[in-house]
Amino acid sequence: MTKIDDVARLAGVSTATVSRALRGLPTVSAATRRRVLAAAEQLQYAVSPSASRLAGGRTGTVAVVVPRITRWFFGTVVEAVEDFLQQNGYDLLLYNLGGREQTRQRVLRTAALHKRVDAIILVATPLRAADVHALTKLDLPGVTISSGSGVPGWPCVRIDDVAAARTATRHLLDLGHTRIAHISGDPDDELAFTTHLDRRRGYQEALRAAGLRPDPSLDVESRFTIDGGTRATAELLARGEPPTAIFAACDEMAMGAIGALRDAGLRVPQDVSVIGVDDHDLAGVLGLSTIAQPAADQGRLAARILLDPLGTRVAGSYPALLPAPRGAEADQRTPTSVILPTRLVVRDSTAPPRAH
Repeated sequence: MTKIDDVARLAGVSTATVSRALRGLPTVSAATRRRVLAAAEQLQYAVSPSASRLAGGRTGTVAVVVPRITRWFFGTVVEAVEDFLQQNGYDLLLYNLGGREQTRQRVLRTAALHKRVDAIILVATPLRAADVHALTKLDLPGVTISSGSGVPGWPCVRIDDVAAARTATRHLLDLGHTRIAHISGDPDDELAFTTHLDRRRGYQEALRAAGLRPDPSLDVESRFTIDGGTRATAELLARGEPPTAIFAACDEMAMGAIGALRDAGLRVPQDVSVIGVDDHDLAGVLGLSTIAQPAADQGRLAARILLDPLGTRVAGSYPALLPAPRGAEADQRTPTSVILPTRLVVRDSTAPPRAH
């Protein structure tokens, strides 16, 4: 069986150079690469992915950290990341923090990631100063998904949450609603991250642009879950005159809102319109109007950006949402922030307010 040492001897280079040349790394000259490829072809040498990684001090594994894997957004992102990594010869090591502080500190502040992974993707994971310091010391490539705090030098892939909320609220305003409630994220919920602040800001901006003053009695905080939406809507109804429309910060909250409204004898959308954000897999089944965000594309694009500094020749086409780099730019291009577009999807849960 031909070994990498045999290729190195025939090409007149070191085994490390053979490994770099066969992996397509830019640190090998074109002439040397041609010599190595010719030697490998002559000896019918097949590259072992695991051996190639070991020669370069690589693990062939990328860590993905999520707050809670059971939520639709996180599960969708992780599936897309894993699919993209597997196409390119990498494995995924999942860290599900699950709201456990001990797990969080072990993953983000100790040596749990040291020499176990080649890179890190943080999905909507709030970071404290100690977390950022520990991650920076690892000196690994990384990407964050979703807005909020990040690690210096790490690119970010996200949507514009402020713009998404403005679009949702403007849709309700365009239908003729003026008494519009907002179900926002609970600041004590780690899933809220900074998303709840950005979406509240967009909601308020849209109201002010329409000449309306945001009413604190129509703004309720809750968790990013169906139960959170149910509880928040029950609280809204208990405050007195119900709103004619509700903008929920996520689709799961919106689903809970619809259930609570129906339990109270109110019809959706005849009595109260409801809109969310996400385009959850069940949104179409439930006829929920929403602001669709490309969750899977965020995962694929984050993985694609991450593989660049690892010197990986990516299999498949470059995601259309980010123009493919050309020539020398391909090795230098590392975007600091990529904002993917969202779109309004109108279904059966929103309609003009009922005339009184």
